[in-house]
Amino acid sequence: MAHLIKSAFRATSRALQDRLAKHSVQYGHWTLLRVLWQTDGITQRQLSTQAGVTEPSTFAALQRMEQLGYLTRAKVPGNQKQNRVFLTAKGAALRTLSVSAAEDINAAALARISPEDIAAARRTLITMIENLEAGQRESVAGGRRAPSPTLAERAAARHD
Repeated sequence: MAHLIKSAFRATSRALQDRLAKHSVQYGHWTLLRVLWQTDGITQRQLSTQAGVTEPSTFAALQRMEQLGYLTRAKVPGNQKQNRVFLTAKGAALRTLSVSAAEDINAAALARISPEDIAAARRTLITMIENLEAGQRESVAGGRRAPSPTLAERAAARHD
């Protein structure tokens, strides 16, 4: 099952990367933009958490995205360590074409699959995620690993 999920992820990611590249949008940037379209003005750390991306990767991507004119970063008054990230008009304008590309890829991936099978697949994947996250919480509680945000926590933070 894990191999099939990984293969499906790679195929959809590759298709989306190709589609986004036609509009000069990098896949890694799209991941961060998706969060910013929902919660503009969050801190870099919050953005990393919500996107499920490491902080160093987020920092590097934000530097490039700022050079491209997609966003600006500003220090929080009274806290010189904390940067907030704000979309520019150019970054916000990428939403329409990027979301459209993602919707097209989803439609292509789900073509010829019945609504019932799609619903069953969603239920199954959600249950698998919950099962694995429960195991992660048990490992953290037992002191075997450091806590990290779960998919459900990241989704809740994104409000989707």
